Amino acid sequence: MSKQSDIHYLHQTHKAGGNTPVPPEVSRIRNTVVAGLGDLLQGAFDAVDDSLFELANNARSNNEQNRYFEAMREIRIKRKGVERQFQHRVAQLFATPPGTDTPSVTQAHATQDNLTLVGNDDLEEQVALTAMATKARAHFQGPLLQLQTRFTQVYDGRSEDSPVNPMAPEHLCKAFADAIAPLEIQIRERLILLKQFDRYVVSNLEMLLDEANRILIQAGVIPNFRYHGKSEPRHTARTENTTGEPQNSTVDDSEVLDQIYQLLARQRGDSGTRSRQHDPGIRVVGINELFSLLTQLPASRTPETTRDLSEGEPLTVDLRNAVQNTLSQASTRDGKKPALKEVDEDLVNLVSMLFEFILEDYNLSAPIQVLISRLQIPILKVVLKDRSFFSKASHPARKLLNSLARAGIGWSNSDEKARDKLYEKIHSIVQTILNEFDGDIGLFVELNTEFEAFLARENRKASLVEQRTRESERGRIKSQRAQEIVDQVIAERLARYTLPESVYNMLINGWSRVMFLAYLRDDKEHRWQESVNVVDDLIWCLHPHLEDAERDQWVRVVPGLLKALRTGLEEVSYNSVRLDENMSQLKQELAEAFRASSGMEMTQAPPPAPEASPDEARQQAELHPEDASIADFMVQVDELETGNWVEFRLVNGTGFRCKLSAVIEEADCFVFVNRMGLKVIEKTRTELALEMQRGRMKRLEQGALIDRALGAVVGSLRSKIA
Repeated sequence: MSKQSDIHYLHQTHKAGGNTPVPPEVSRIRNTVVAGLGDLLQGAFDAVDDSLFELANNARSNNEQNRYFEAMREIRIKRKGVERQFQHRVAQLFATPPGTDTPSVTQAHATQDNLTLVGNDDLEEQVALTAMATKARAHFQGPLLQLQTRFTQVYDGRSEDSPVNPMAPEHLCKAFADAIAPLEIQIRERLILLKQFDRYVVSNLEMLLDEANRILIQAGVIPNFRYHGKSEPRHTARTENTTGEPQNSTVDDSEVLDQIYQLLARQRGDSGTRSRQHDPGIRVVGINELFSLLTQLPASRTPETTRDLSEGEPLTVDLRNAVQNTLSQASTRDGKKPALKEVDEDLVNLVSMLFEFILEDYNLSAPIQVLISRLQIPILKVVLKDRSFFSKASHPARKLLNSLARAGIGWSNSDEKARDKLYEKIHSIVQTILNEFDGDIGLFVELNTEFEAFLARENRKASLVEQRTRESERGRIKSQRAQEIVDQVIAERLARYTLPESVYNMLINGWSRVMFLAYLRDDKEHRWQESVNVVDDLIWCLHPHLEDAERDQWVRVVPGLLKALRTGLEEVSYNSVRLDENMSQLKQELAEAFRASSGMEMTQAPPPAPEASPDEARQQAELHPEDASIADFMVQVDELETGNWVEFRLVNGTGFRCKLSAVIEEADCFVFVNRMGLKVIEKTRTELALEMQRGRMKRLEQGALIDRALGAVVGSLRSKIA
């Protein structure tokens, strides 16, 4: 059947079914998408045919070979019907688009245990579909978001509260699942079919998504897309911890956890692992028994000979092997092999991947990383007792780990651990967990409360010190900037004129102080320009003036000039005796100027600036802000915010961590402090960009440790099953 006849068939079907006509802007998209998906699906079916033929050739028995050939025959016979049914269901999505709140696989089944019972064929299929839809949503997030926003505007009765997108991956996957439902094939062949659908259709949706967006843009539907989003406390709530630093908090991470369970189940399915729950040769070990066995592991306790838990390298525990070795020692009186339920094995794998991320996390300071690494067995025990560790950011053990990591972000290897209260506190907490945790989560509640109170006290002290440091630096830098401006203004004037010595001394040693204070107070008193005008008026009045108009102006200006000079110099406590002498000499110089007999001369040209040395010239060229090679790093510097932590690397390889405390725009100065609030370094914008370019400065990630780790685990699992 041709594409035109397919589309005609779809139109007739909709007409017969009485569906509401699609909006005119969507009609073109529907035809394009239906045809495009049809082409992609043909490639998927061809690949399925090749795969089944290869499996049949490599079959180990006649029965297995016949099974693959029968599946090939079934799919070939019903292929056209499946293609037509799939296109029909896709077209229906445009006529009556479902909402975006379609229940997920995990909502459709009562417990997470069911997710791992991969012997259930229907569930295996649903897990595979959910995984491919989730992957597509992640890969095509931008185009999907734009398309949903535009479709929501096009369809009547839709709004931000009830958005719609007929091309959402989960809808297309469900349409295909419904289309292949009549195929009489077993789960393995069905999974092969789904895998090729993912590879040839779902993974190539971007072209169709972009084309749909282009068609809607041409129709004038939100041509300039700007996404501001809605406030969703569940995902973007801003909270403050006891450090006073804002942090992103995820109230409920159950969706992330669901994804992880699905991906782990998919990984098992791809590897051919079957459910062991009903295997007669296996004795499933319960949580309480496993908890007791884990307590016997050496890594779960503090070594008696260890005084400093952060000495040496981070503790690496292969949790999977450790658990397997522990199980092998379990009682086997019935002759059955002890093993975990799949869901419990998933928890072990998840904790293992979590700590793999922690041990590689550059953002953790080395001593704190070593300390946290010793908590692998205790955290596994926590998870076995209470799985909400992964789904709730408010879980006591999770909160404590996040707090320990956040508090230790400012630690450097060079810090003196023996005399540091923060290090002693973290060390004590880790030691307490190793020695006292027996399954009661209440221990983490107590330790977390105690640690937050400790941090509150320490951060109050550090905040006061930092505030004084910031104010001091702002004052110092502003004073330095003021002096530079004053010196520049006076130098420019003196470079053009040779003034009488008495006037020169008064400007350099007296009036420059008046200008300095005027610059500092200008935001309140607005006297800076007045102080500059006094210098210009003084120089002008010392010139001989022959024109009548200029002489009249001179007579009007001089009285006010003399008054301003005396008032200003008195305000800065200029020596009174010298002031009288200077003012007397100034009046004499002014009188001579009025008589047109002033000896003041104008310099022919400003004196040339001293030639820079080769090193200075090279440094100036290196720091030129317009240098294209550091443009990208300039952007990164501009993204720095006060409170961000960074790490600087010295030439000798040692590093130190500090926090951006203040950005003083008028002086192009970035001031960094240590965790005690004391200044450690200041840099200009260009200097910071150069440090980044050379790899000697790195911004540290301050998000919650476990949240970042879970995100990394999802990414790792997706890459493994892609």
